[in-house]
Amino acid sequence: MEATIKIMIYIHAFFGGIGLISGIGNFILKKGNALHKYLGRIFSYSMVISSLISLVVAMLPNHNNLFLFLIGVLTIYMVLTGNRALTFKNKSKLKADYIDISISGIMLVTSVIMAALGIIGLMQNVDNSILYILFGSIGLSLTIKDFKNFRSFKENKKAWLKSHIGRMVGALIASVTAFMVAGLHIGTLFVWIAPTVIGTAYIIYWTRKLKTTSN
Repeated sequence: MEATIKIMIYIHAFFGGIGLISGIGNFILKKGNALHKYLGRIFSYSMVISSLISLVVAMLPNHNNLFLFLIGVLTIYMVLTGNRALTFKNKSKLKADYIDISISGIMLVTSVIMAALGIIGLMQNVDNSILYILFGSIGLSLTIKDFKNFRSFKENKKAWLKSHIGRMVGALIASVTAFMVAGLHIGTLFVWIAPTVIGTAYIIYWTRKLKTTSN
């Protein structure tokens, strides 16, 4: 059993590494060209595969890792919604379909459960309850924004692009944080905060740039 788990961890790390490299490449390279799209596909597939494996490993005996499990769920959700945002670029698609609603709806319910478990655990002094509250709150905030965006995609021609950039950068932030905390076992405050600060600044930069180009 342990040998099988070790192989799964190696596969998880392999695809996670590919995802990080391709994600960082897209972070710094020119947007919208063929290379950007190619790296984006590599990033998406790699992160989903790596995260799915992490969900399984994080629930196995002697390998329980709440942080890895929760960040895996969040990463998969952000990659899926980031890619689904691209479908709204097509002018013939003016409304969210059942796939969009299902992804966001499932994450919404999951987030509420996470937050509720965290609050209950905090009241009972259960370890790591704050992680449930943190990731549940993040997921809840993002999914509520999803349903607001489903309306704005029709009204704002750049809304889909803002959503795509925000979610894909968010997935990269999650993967970098997971690599530093769970992979390298560096749990300093700087490691927890730095990827979010850099990623958020990048999202703000592109949001302002899109506003300028749309005026």
